[in-house]
Amino acid sequence: MSTTWWSRLSKKQEQGRASESQSTEKIQRIQKESDDDPDLDPGELTFEEYTAGGLGRHLGVTSCTLLIVGRIIGTGIFSTPSSILSSVGSVGACFLLWVLGFLLSFCGLFIWLEFGTMFPRSGGEKVYLEAVYKKPKYLATAVFAVNSILLGFTASSCIVFASHILVAADQPVDRWNERIIALGVIFFVVLLHGLAPKTGVLMMDLLSMLKIAILMFMLVTGWVVLSGKTSITDPHYNFRNVFVGSSTSINDYATATFKVLIAYGGWANVNYVMNNVRNPVRTLKIAGPLGLSICAVFYLLANVAYFAAATKTEIVESGVAVASLFFGNVFGPAAERALAIFIALSALGNVVTVTFAAARVNQELAKEGIPLPFGNKFWASNWPTGKSPLPGLIIHLIPSAITIIAPPPNIAFPFILDIEGYPQQIINLFIVIGLFYLRWKKPDAVRPFKVWWPLAVFFLAASAFLLIAPFMRPANGVGDTPPLPYYLYCLVGISIILAGGLYWAVWRIVLPKVFGYSLIPRKETLDDGTVVTVFSNKKIE
Repeated sequence: MSTTWWSRLSKKQEQGRASESQSTEKIQRIQKESDDDPDLDPGELTFEEYTAGGLGRHLGVTSCTLLIVGRIIGTGIFSTPSSILSSVGSVGACFLLWVLGFLLSFCGLFIWLEFGTMFPRSGGEKVYLEAVYKKPKYLATAVFAVNSILLGFTASSCIVFASHILVAADQPVDRWNERIIALGVIFFVVLLHGLAPKTGVLMMDLLSMLKIAILMFMLVTGWVVLSGKTSITDPHYNFRNVFVGSSTSINDYATATFKVLIAYGGWANVNYVMNNVRNPVRTLKIAGPLGLSICAVFYLLANVAYFAAATKTEIVESGVAVASLFFGNVFGPAAERALAIFIALSALGNVVTVTFAAARVNQELAKEGIPLPFGNKFWASNWPTGKSPLPGLIIHLIPSAITIIAPPPNIAFPFILDIEGYPQQIINLFIVIGLFYLRWKKPDAVRPFKVWWPLAVFFLAASAFLLIAPFMRPANGVGDTPPLPYYLYCLVGISIILAGGLYWAVWRIVLPKVFGYSLIPRKETLDDGTVVTVFSNKKIE
């Protein structure tokens, strides 16, 4: 018996080594093709130079799945269902939007899988845009950089953490104590990832598992409510005539869809940290679909639980506290304080996960040579530990802190969700167009994963619709962020994209022309092993 067991174990180990060897060979082929073909090389750095420095490849399938789950399950499922119901007006329309959001996210995931396995390096959309839109040089990089830095904050999750901790402590929630706690959270997470990176990854995994446990408890509670064995008098009320009250405004559905997609946002989280992923092609193909599927099931069943335990009016009036309403109705007021702690921890997990990935994207932007204050070498480095990009974390910290301090929270939360969604759809549109362009221009390129083209067409059509529909007047005439105009978030989003183009023009055209110099790129290797592109100003005679 022991001999059989040992032989099986040895066979599995041999299969694992063979699979890893095959994956290594596949990455080497991808690397060689990318380095040898200028049309497939995303930027100035080679594959080896992109992946140099830092902790190296230390994230496996489990950590990457939890990285996706931890990013997707943040505060959205606990806070946005009321706003979505308020926009579309009916239970049936809400469920259709959550299903649509899942389908769109899966289509997007498959597109990002094709790009991520073709270019298995950190940076996500930055890399894919650079691989497709090479002229004018660095324009795509600059546009993505401005969008990523200005909108790469985690302010909303910090605010949700602060408000729920105050509720749990039975303390009054006002603008300043909420802001002070929220600032404390983002500073703590930045220092955690910057100074103790392994502890940060462990905390990220533990909080992701806690989120799964919280949602599992909510789902079980929801089914108990539906069985009629709780104090809820008629748990099936909302499931009769589910489309009564549905909005007829396209704007309402577009705005609500943005919120749903933000709630699903994070399925591409592993694409941002590919330099840290073991066996990246295989891991990405497993962790992406698995993580998104887990979250989709939880989201749909959580909405069933909400609508079983509360009326439509109660849910709409609950604002961002719909999960607290659920527990209060089922278990009584005392349960709301206990739930507040769990939601706060879920929000903290979202901050930890988002910050981890965002810092790596910021580091890749600095490595590419994007001009930043004090020079890009510092921002591209893994200072001070040599293992984690604290400077990239600081870039993430600054807009997060500003967003926490500046606007009133009751207006800021829904407006931030809208602003985050709109520019991302612009980028998504260019990404999927780039997919078809590369399919046409480089049909024989190595593609370890290839998305079925009708799914890419569906994603393209949805992205185009979501860019146009928000400009159509909503049914209530004011949208969901009064007194701000309903179309303001679209204009702000477009302005951020245009600001990226302006930033590029000043850097690459205006300043060199005014001061009479040309930009000469060179590569430097930092003390921690990171390779960075640096530009010298050569005076034109």
